[in-house]
Amino acid sequence: MLVASTQLRVGNIIMHQNDLHRVMEMTHVTPGNWRGFVRTKLRNLRSGTQTEYRFRSEEKADRVSLEQQEMEYLYQSGEEYFFMNSETYEQLSLSKEDIGEPIQFLIPNLKIRVDLYEGRPIGVTLPKVVDLTVSDTPPAIKSATVTNELKPATMETGVVVRVPNFVSTGDVIRVDTETGNYVSRAKE
Repeated sequence: MLVASTQLRVGNIIMHQNDLHRVMEMTHVTPGNWRGFVRTKLRNLRSGTQTEYRFRSEEKADRVSLEQQEMEYLYQSGEEYFFMNSETYEQLSLSKEDIGEPIQFLIPNLKIRVDLYEGRPIGVTLPKVVDLTVSDTPPAIKSATVTNELKPATMETGVVVRVPNFVSTGDVIRVDTETGNYVSRAKE
């Protein structure tokens, strides 16, 4: 669907130079008596590279709608990650490159959304927070109960998260999937 470049918003998916891109940043610039333009930062959905591009105000962009399916992460085999559609029980596999950064938060039975373009999976959307088990962290320092010191903790998926001093090995914590930051202890 063609839309004016001034109608683009952060998060939109567009077809640009024969490839799918997500709009990461967008600024509408009107420099005095010159013609206005839209300055964007685009992330290529296939390669993950970011580029900057200027659209003229009167230029059109091809906005793309993605189909999203709720799926459940099942398991990893080699470089492939397997997911199951929650309604039809169909399975599909994605490579490490297809998934990208969210791979560090994947745990079995996690419900996610898979983005599909023309029936082909192009990426995944995780929930805002996930509960992960701490597999290794240094012991708490008794004198540090008052301070806001954070210590590194390795999660069950291998990702390292900075956590408060009271968190110990075996605890289940909530982690923000967008920033990778500690949120809270998970409710037991």
